[in-house]
Amino acid sequence: MRFFVAVWFAAFTFATLAVAADSSRRTFELDTRGGRIEGTPLVQTARGLELLGRDGRIWTLPGDDARRLKPMAASFQSYSTAVLRNRLQDELGRSFKIVGAGHYVVALPEGVRTNWAERFDELYRSFQLYFSVRGFPMQEPTFPLTAIVWPDQESYQRAARAEGANVGQGVVGHYSPITNRIMLYDMSAGKGGAAELRETSATLIHEATHQTAFNTGVHQRFGPSPRWLVEGLGMMFEAPGVWSSRSFPRREDRINRDRLNYFQKRIAAGQKPERLQELVSSDRLFSSEPLAAYAEAWALSFYLVENEPRKYCDYLALTARRPAFRQYSPTERLADFTSVFGDNFRMHEARMLRFIGDLH
Repeated sequence: MRFFVAVWFAAFTFATLAVAADSSRRTFELDTRGGRIEGTPLVQTARGLELLGRDGRIWTLPGDDARRLKPMAASFQSYSTAVLRNRLQDELGRSFKIVGAGHYVVALPEGVRTNWAERFDELYRSFQLYFSVRGFPMQEPTFPLTAIVWPDQESYQRAARAEGANVGQGVVGHYSPITNRIMLYDMSAGKGGAAELRETSATLIHEATHQTAFNTGVHQRFGPSPRWLVEGLGMMFEAPGVWSSRSFPRREDRINRDRLNYFQKRIAAGQKPERLQELVSSDRLFSSEPLAAYAEAWALSFYLVENEPRKYCDYLALTARRPAFRQYSPTERLADFTSVFGDNFRMHEARMLRFIGDLH
C-alpha cells in the first residue's frame, strides 16, 4: 500500500503565531553546509521558523539559522523549470536523467524505458478535467511538480528515511507535502514486467493525485485535511474510469475493486461501518484499523461523488479554504461536514450501505 500522506502531520507542529503579512512574500536566503536555501517565511512554530523554499519544500529553521536569514531584492517566486531541472541533476548526479513534461519535472534512473514524466502529466490533465466538468475552480500550481523514480527498493527506502518518511517493506512510493515531491521506485527495474509495471503505475496514480490536489487548491497543503477525504480521493483515482474517463466511461470502470471487495466482505461478515461520524471527525481509525479505514474512506467518497457531486466539491472547497497553520478539531470537522451534507449520520450510513451494496 502506498505511504500515507500523514507524513505531514507526523512531522509538523502547528503554531498560533503567524509571520507578519508584510514579509510573507519577500525572499530570504541562508547559506548552510548543505548549500544555499532561498525562500519566504511561512510561520513561527515551537520547532523554529518554517520557510517555504523556491522549490516548494518547507524548511524548519531553528532560531540561530532563522536569525541568519538575509533579505533578497526579489519578491518570492518559484524556481523556473530549467533551474529546478539543473538543481535536481546536481542533487542526484549523472546516474539519473532529468526529463520534463507539462507541469512535471521527473528524475529517472538510467535504463528505465517508461516515460514517467508523460504519465505524470497525463494524470495531471485527467485530474484537471475531472474537476473542471464538476465546476471546481482549480488553481495553477505555484511550483513545478517534482517526482523522483528510484531504481530499486533499497535506494528508495534510503532516500525516504533521509527525508524523514518511515516507509515499510511493502511501500512502493509516497508523496510528502513537506518536500512537495513524489518518490517511488520502479518495480520493473527497467525490464517492464507487466505485474511490476501495474503496481508502479498504481502507486504513481495514487501519489500523483495527492500531489496535484495539494498544489491546486483541492486540499490545504499548509494545514490538516480530513484524512478520509485525502485518501478517499486518491483511491478513487486508482480506478481507470476516473483517471481515464474518456477511455473508460462506465460507472463500473470508476469502482476501486480492491476497496469495494474489502468493504463488501466486512458488510457480509456483519461488520457495519457504524463509525461514519468518527471517520469524518477524526483520523484515529487510520491508526487503529487502517484497512477498514481505507475501505470506508473510499466507500464514503465514492458514494458522495456519485450521488451528490456538487456538495462533494463544495465540501472540498470548504476544507481547502481553512486558514493555514491551524489545527482542525473534531468539532470543527463535524461542523464543516454537516453544514454541507446535513447531520443525519444514520441516514448517511443507510444510504451509503445500500449504494455500495448494489455495486458489482
